[in-house]
Amino acid sequence: MNLSRYTKEFSYNLELAYPVILGMLGHTMIQIVDNIMVGKLGTTELAAVSLGNSMIFVAMSIGIGFSTALTPIVAEADAENNPVKIRSAFHHGLLLCSILGVSLFLLVVLAKPLMAQLHQPDEVIALAKPYLDWVAFSLVPLIVYQGYKQFADGLSMTKYSMYAIVMANVVHVVINYCLIYGFWFFPRMGIIGAGLGTVISRILMVTFMHIILSRQEKLKAYFKDFSFDEIKKSTVRKIISLGIPSAMQMLFEVVLFTAAIWLCGNIGKTSQAANQIALSLASMTFMFAMGLSITAMIRVSNQRTIMDFKNLVTVARSIFLLAIIIEIIFASLFLIFYDSLPILFLNLENTHEHLDNTEVIAIASKLLLVAAVFQISDGIQVVVLGALRGLQDVKIPMYITFVAYWVVGFPISYYLGEYTELKAVGVWIGLLAGLTVAALFLYLRFHYLTKKLIKYNG
Repeated sequence: MNLSRYTKEFSYNLELAYPVILGMLGHTMIQIVDNIMVGKLGTTELAAVSLGNSMIFVAMSIGIGFSTALTPIVAEADAENNPVKIRSAFHHGLLLCSILGVSLFLLVVLAKPLMAQLHQPDEVIALAKPYLDWVAFSLVPLIVYQGYKQFADGLSMTKYSMYAIVMANVVHVVINYCLIYGFWFFPRMGIIGAGLGTVISRILMVTFMHIILSRQEKLKAYFKDFSFDEIKKSTVRKIISLGIPSAMQMLFEVVLFTAAIWLCGNIGKTSQAANQIALSLASMTFMFAMGLSITAMIRVSNQRTIMDFKNLVTVARSIFLLAIIIEIIFASLFLIFYDSLPILFLNLENTHEHLDNTEVIAIASKLLLVAAVFQISDGIQVVVLGALRGLQDVKIPMYITFVAYWVVGFPISYYLGEYTELKAVGVWIGLLAGLTVAALFLYLRFHYLTKKLIKYNG
């Protein structure tokens, strides 16, 4: 294999990917900031945020997964130089994302009683419920923002979402500090303040995104004269036909990780808090692969439109290789700093929480050792999924992810977590198994499809 064929693509891949990566990191940082700031209040508060966010992650996965359908459609229209098709995709996508955002907010609020059915600690549920109300409402601006973001990504204008998310994070940290701990005339609201900070920052984020995109000369025509008369059933059906399987792919993975939160909650609040620490760190590194996944979606979609399938494979494999290199670096960092990273999330000066904190650090350190290994599998599966979405192949990957996560991964997590001494570590071994199976079979699917395309169009 001639590596230079792939490495020469690295610079353009990174140029396209880094704003997306920073934007994705911004989403994760909002959750991590909540975890770090709330963790200083105590392990019960940290477990409550973990439980509340577990339900939010499920809803977010549906919204973000669905919105990714816009990117290959817009990228395809851009490669065809078809502004009418771009405008149609943008307006239909934004409408569908708005409806979905409101629906997900209502769904999460109605699903709150499920927390009691999942055998979570009572003191954790009591704190999680009011926090969940606020963060659920933040799904509305978040999913609308995704409509703008995926539209811009499809046009290879990936920097604007980065600007929006950086602004949102700065605002979020300031508001969180004021409302969680109380500052000046702001009341001390604890974890409710964290939820309110998330709402305010996400409303400002979507507002900023609308303003910055609508003022670009290249995009002004797409922001004029919106009319419901333009909405066509055929375009709605196309977006939904790509969006629902894409949402399901993301949902199957996120719900597996959510199930891990619940399983760790069954074991005890220290296991749940440790799981949240390890999950926060693993989610942060995963965003690098997510950024490369969007890059794969854009570039593969463009190559598919011009029917250059040999170069499509070269481009895709260059992104896969880049993802593997980056994830190996993160795996190494987790192996080196596995016992010191969890300390960042806890207030070790709180003597009343000393025993809990010691136990949380011990469990989280072991989880990070497992996370170090599954970094690579997780990175591969998500970038290959991006390439498959660029090929507009979404249904078979949906079935592959279901089997990998729920026929392989979850049973292993459940058995090792509930019936062995591995406990929380066993739960994470199940996650590793599911991600590895997904990575293998998704790559085989990509290889099969591209080989067939080259054969019949070569």
